[in-house]
Amino acid sequence: MMDGIDTNAIIGAAHDKVKHDSAIKHVTGKAVYIDDLPTLPGTLEAVFITSSHAHAIIKSIDISKSASMAGVAAVLSVKDIPGQNDIAPIHDDEPLLADGVAEYVGQPIAILAADTYDQAFTAAKEVAIEYEVLEPVLSIEEALEKEQYTGPTQLMQRGDSAGAIDSATQKISGEISCGGQDHFYLESNIALAVPGEDTDMLVYSSTQHPSEVQHVVSHLLGVAFNDITVEVRRMGGGFGGKESQPTIIAGAAAMLAAKTGRPVNCRLRRDADMVITGKRHDYLFKYHVGFDDSGQIEGVDIDMAMRSGNVADLSIGVLARTLCHGDNCYYLPNVTFRGYPCKTNTVSNTAFRGFGAPQGMLVIETIIEHIARILGKSVEEIRAVNYYGTDDRNITPYGQTVKDNIIVELTERLAKEVGLEDRIVAVDKFNAENKTLKKGIAMMPVKFGVSFNTPLLNQAGALVHVYTDGSVHLNHGGTEMGQGLFTKVAQVVATVFQIDINNIKISSTRTDKVPNTLATAASVGSDLNGMAAFNAANTIKARMTEVAASHFAVDQADIKFRQNRVYAGNDSLSFADLAQLSWVERVSLSATGYYKTPDLTWDLKTMTGSPFYYFTYGACISEVVIDTLTGESRVLTADILQDCGNSLNPAVDYGQIEGGFVQGMGWLTSEELVWDDKGRLLTHGPSTYKIPGSRDVPPELNIHILEDAPNRVPTIFRSKAVGEPPIMLAISVWLALRDAVARLADGTRMPKLNAPATPEAILRAVDDICSKVSE
Repeated sequence: MMDGIDTNAIIGAAHDKVKHDSAIKHVTGKAVYIDDLPTLPGTLEAVFITSSHAHAIIKSIDISKSASMAGVAAVLSVKDIPGQNDIAPIHDDEPLLADGVAEYVGQPIAILAADTYDQAFTAAKEVAIEYEVLEPVLSIEEALEKEQYTGPTQLMQRGDSAGAIDSATQKISGEISCGGQDHFYLESNIALAVPGEDTDMLVYSSTQHPSEVQHVVSHLLGVAFNDITVEVRRMGGGFGGKESQPTIIAGAAAMLAAKTGRPVNCRLRRDADMVITGKRHDYLFKYHVGFDDSGQIEGVDIDMAMRSGNVADLSIGVLARTLCHGDNCYYLPNVTFRGYPCKTNTVSNTAFRGFGAPQGMLVIETIIEHIARILGKSVEEIRAVNYYGTDDRNITPYGQTVKDNIIVELTERLAKEVGLEDRIVAVDKFNAENKTLKKGIAMMPVKFGVSFNTPLLNQAGALVHVYTDGSVHLNHGGTEMGQGLFTKVAQVVATVFQIDINNIKISSTRTDKVPNTLATAASVGSDLNGMAAFNAANTIKARMTEVAASHFAVDQADIKFRQNRVYAGNDSLSFADLAQLSWVERVSLSATGYYKTPDLTWDLKTMTGSPFYYFTYGACISEVVIDTLTGESRVLTADILQDCGNSLNPAVDYGQIEGGFVQGMGWLTSEELVWDDKGRLLTHGPSTYKIPGSRDVPPELNIHILEDAPNRVPTIFRSKAVGEPPIMLAISVWLALRDAVARLADGTRMPKLNAPATPEAILRAVDDICSKVSE
């Protein structure tokens, strides 16, 4: 039962293990993506002409040869943009096409459309660009030295961290870095722009943010928002990489379509996608910490410097979330967190699953480990004295009270269920018996704040129609990228109407159906769109209830929707019959729904407020083995316990946990972005950029969703977000690799192992710690 509704009486109710609506189509190849749409007559294919230098003045662009080649319909540069050359998602002055200066290798300078892709690709090579090469800034360290940033630096403070560190009985300092990560979605960025009457334009875009694509295209073309309609049925993966970046591709396609009057398809090859579009931010952290002899932290000071890239994009928000998660699960009484959005002549980094939180957690976990090694205690002992409390020691560095803390019981339960103490003993035994192979084991606790940091972004709309045959049409502002959002929201509507989910038609996200939408991101897709659809469905249900009460001559309170029927005591109508009757009675069977998350505050200047509606919790214990001669590693087991509240769909959530964990493993172990000294990305394809394969998944991957733990705040059916939190559980793998290296010494030395822990990095860390032992 749920709020008086029997959710077990229909197929596909909330909390049921319902398969993804496109699952069969995904595995059979029948799911229709933008590149699968029938080719419209006269469709052109588009290609970008990009900068070959990381930093250069563009002295001239000669398109004469390429424009005269067979099949070429248009070649456009910045001077051909009819509106504003700006695709910035938050700030301004972030050009679609370089205007006078190129700021990274791969930055679009011109766009070309031809009858075929081969013609466009060949002609693009003939665009002649003359440069005056400038000195690039390619590293975080250099940008810091030059104080070169894409936005204001950030400062989060509480108490007197300097004084607390100075007076502490124990002090440590250190440095750690983590690399970026390419999204490597299966479907690369793509857009199809179809011109209509007058200045109308229909844009099919593989985007997490259709309204942003709508706004950017309208700015570029100099037309109103209502001239542009953006549609997306599904993406072949997004992970944040299709939040702001699709405006580059859709903007190019729309400009060429407007110029030629013909449909334009702009699809990026894998290497072009990796070179042109942004990635997860890499970071450099420097920390100073004071603590007592028990390991309890008294003061912490951390510099958090990110590679923002050539423009701000979403870096300011990402950096704020990094600072907001620099505490992870720990109470820090005296804090100074400084954030630096470093401007470099590399592609502008952008949103990626976790949105800065994984990086913030990584540095505080390094600090916890460092304290443990200094004091000769276990990491779990240090965590235990630093965990947030429930009645006290429960206020974050940014001033939000943690009201739903379950991290202690969750981690203790996981440790007990997997026999952590016995497994540590077994690891010790294995290492004593093996000279070359060494094991490590580690836990990672996670406290993740759920909501967009900016309160105004936490809103959503939905549109629901009930037809007279009882079938339902559902539309909302969320987008489907494989995460199962459409299925979950359909379950919500099915539950409200108490009809089987196969009666509900899931439809493409379109800006002309639900306007002014926000990105499907921050793990709040179900929270926001589910509640908006819930409100829309309940509006219609209330109207139908009034009709049913009149028909049966009973009070409205006596009307019950149950098992595809509507009851008044022993009398009933089918849901379809009541829909028909409502129409006969001239009652509207269409409604919009709207939802805004309550109780959110945030001041970016002071870095204070309550930016999160709630927190979600999880923990993972990973066991690894390394080869000390080659640096190769393998994750042997991973045991996960994840808090999903009252899961809307345990089957979908399980997949999100599994996928998030493996993607996090990739970020921390094998996915390495490498630029040369000219600013050229060397790892721009699967041959040079290693994402996890099937054999990298732990042979034992045990996932458990925490039961009987409903959300304490009134989210949709008391569920919790699950899209991003699991990626941070993979930090347990990195910590376990560090543990394996540290065990080569006496356990008190900090291994020099940054992320990603590639074989080369592990081998260097092994050599370093072994050389110290021999000294």
